[in-house]
Amino acid sequence: MSGVRPGPAASRGGTASRGGSGSRGTGARPGGPRNGARAPGEERALTSVAAGDRFRGEDPGHIPRLWHVTLSVSGARAPLTEVRRALEQLAHDHPFLLTSRYADDHAEIRYWEEARDLHDAAAVALRLWGEHRQTAGLPPWEIVGLEVIDRATYHQRIAAGYGPAPATPVGVHPF
Repeated sequence: MSGVRPGPAASRGGTASRGGSGSRGTGARPGGPRNGARAPGEERALTSVAAGDRFRGEDPGHIPRLWHVTLSVSGARAPLTEVRRALEQLAHDHPFLLTSRYADDHAEIRYWEEARDLHDAAAVALRLWGEHRQTAGLPPWEIVGLEVIDRATYHQRIAAGYGPAPATPVGVHPF
């Protein structure tokens, strides 16, 4: 995993525990002015902590881990072509998205998130849809489900036959 995700800027939390080693204690936000002010509609840069990176004084228990996230959204019906186009735009803007499945009134997004703990991974996931609704043209749906599991649990489920089908293709697909 790289230290910074590719694609246009977007918020990743703004707390010191989410920034890279160069942003801790500087007061600067990645991708934004030093005073923290942003123009209306301007987004902050996506940042992540590279695996193995630690801040001075942190114990090894706080090293980032990978979390498998499944985000479910639902709402009023929208034309399928618009839903597909919006999810494709989101995947283009944020290539860390693995799979999106959709219908005219709901969608499911699966991806891997690198975070220090489940709380951080869930917080990022809960912001994903709302923060990218305008830039990707996503429908005004609400989050109706969230699952965040660690890598070991994900692989245990796959091995036991309980996870998503391993042949599920990466990309945007109808249900």
